[in-house]
Amino acid sequence: MDNNINLTILNEINKAAKMGMDSISYVIKKVGDKNMKENLTWQYSEYGKLLDRVNSEFTKYGEVPDDTPIKDKMMGFVGVELNTISDKSNSHIAEMMIQGGNMGLIECQKFLNHNPYADENIKNILNDFITIQKNDIEKMKTFL
Repeated sequence: MDNNINLTILNEINKAAKMGMDSISYVIKKVGDKNMKENLTWQYSEYGKLLDRVNSEFTKYGEVPDDTPIKDKMMGFVGVELNTISDKSNSHIAEMMIQGGNMGLIECQKFLNHNPYADENIKNILNDFITIQKNDIEKMKTFL
């Protein structure tokens, strides 16, 4: 297998997980509900564990993940700020998190479907990320 595709997939997982963690860190400050905060904290932790696995894979290739461009981080922050100016309800925040989770889920599934010869460890990480996102979406649905 070409190492380039494995590194590309790892970078995309890294980017998606970090984006999820950044979004959670921005939005959790706006949440007053204890259950919602606990749920978001758990999601953040799961993404962190996944990133540990991604970083371990990068080490095997003698590489490091690409940095998330500052403009992407700023766009995420501004997006959360704008989306929560007038509505900080659990329902609205859950909807935002579900939409973000669905975008990540779609991208991960595409990588999985279009790269059947990727390294098994990387496909396992992708599958686990898909599972995490599906579980997060289901948990967020309870707040709608």
